[in-house]
Amino acid sequence: MATPFLSSEEFDERAHRLYNEGDYDGALEVLKEGLVRYPHAVDLLVGLGYTRLAREEFAWAKQAFDRALALEPENDDAMVGLGEVLLRIGRRDEALELFETVRRGGCGDDLELLLSMGRALYREQLFEEALEVFNDAVMYHPESAEALAAVAYALHRTGEEMAARRELLRALKLDPKLHEARIYLGHLLYDRGDWKGAARQFEQVPPAEHWDTLALWRLLEVKRALEGLETGDPSLAPWEARLEELAAVTDPIDDLLAELERGIWDEPGFQEVAPPQDGARHRVRTVDGRVFAGDWLEIVQQLRDVWGQPDETVAQFMRREADERRAKTGIGIPFDDPEAFLRASARAGFLRIDY
Repeated sequence: MATPFLSSEEFDERAHRLYNEGDYDGALEVLKEGLVRYPHAVDLLVGLGYTRLAREEFAWAKQAFDRALALEPENDDAMVGLGEVLLRIGRRDEALELFETVRRGGCGDDLELLLSMGRALYREQLFEEALEVFNDAVMYHPESAEALAAVAYALHRTGEEMAARRELLRALKLDPKLHEARIYLGHLLYDRGDWKGAARQFEQVPPAEHWDTLALWRLLEVKRALEGLETGDPSLAPWEARLEELAAVTDPIDDLLAELERGIWDEPGFQEVAPPQDGARHRVRTVDGRVFAGDWLEIVQQLRDVWGQPDETVAQFMRREADERRAKTGIGIPFDDPEAFLRASARAGFLRIDY
């Protein structure tokens, strides 16, 4: 419905609210309407760019940011948005130059801008560069638990695990309810063999705030092993119930991808293969034509041997791959079970399960 009496600021606020709610279509319509009335409103153009970026419409996003910068060449938000677009389309040097321009321009008072740059770099696996930006965020905003946690994530990706744990503890001291950081710390402790420490961290996150199925599996595993508890014990009930809730959640994006995947692979050269008679083994094929066979765990081990990092366990490989795919595509891949990991990867189109 037409809203002729809204100012450009009101259009921007309305679109921003819809964007934060995840309603990108609604935000886009509001921004388009606002720009009809205020075609030179830089904030609306910047908002349009970020909304297009969220919809992965990179060419349109770049056009919006370019228009904003033509009107206001030193607009930091537009430069960061354009830099993120350039990263997503592979023009890394140009993106890094834009980010450096923003940093030299004195953006230290804008925590969200610094975190946006760092996260964009992190998503593209530019972990050293992301760490530099996150360190800036901590330098200018030492009270920010979120910035400290971001430093910790980047440190872990660069191999500085002890430093990562230290920064996570600092972040949690500032904000004990920063659940994402606490779960991350729990995983680091678990991976180094400190099961009790990991369980302490996982348990401090209320069941309703747990969204990481691997953390729940690990918590249950540790409590059963160290406390001699059996499945169904009343003290485990809240965690088991939460795990069942998460397992029951169906993602409409996954359903859509399943349909798309059936079409993507239904092409010449990808004929169906009859399953083995004993039904005990499986075969998967990646989009580059590589074939891996075995039981589900053996196949993930083979993928780890090809794509994994030195000394990486299967669990670490699945978690890292899932994290990177979510960061790049927004698609969630479970990483607590080899079969679930492979089937979700197939639905997302990353590989094909022949049988």
